[in-house]
Amino acid sequence: MKKRVHVLYSGRVQGVGFRMTTEETAQGFGVVGWVKNLRGGKVELVAEADEATLQRFLEAIRSGPMKNFIVQEDISWGSASETFHEFEIRYY
Repeated sequence: MKKRVHVLYSGRVQGVGFRMTTEETAQGFGVVGWVKNLRGGKVELVAEADEATLQRFLEAIRSGPMKNFIVQEDISWGSASETFHEFEIRYY
């Protein structure tokens, strides 16, 4: 069963390639959804896949090249909407 994860990342996560790295990681795991910068310096992530894949995806972000820029992550889980067909960087 597919799940949705919503994450707010805090730290020095804007302007360091975080969104691009997240997009590349998502594509590698076959995860769909989006990532975008928020006012105030946080980055928001919405992703859908099966729960095990999402867990591995989030761990790859935590332990990957952006790990030193992440100070906090606020994670919430829900049911997948299944409205996404790819993973993208949003600019709005």
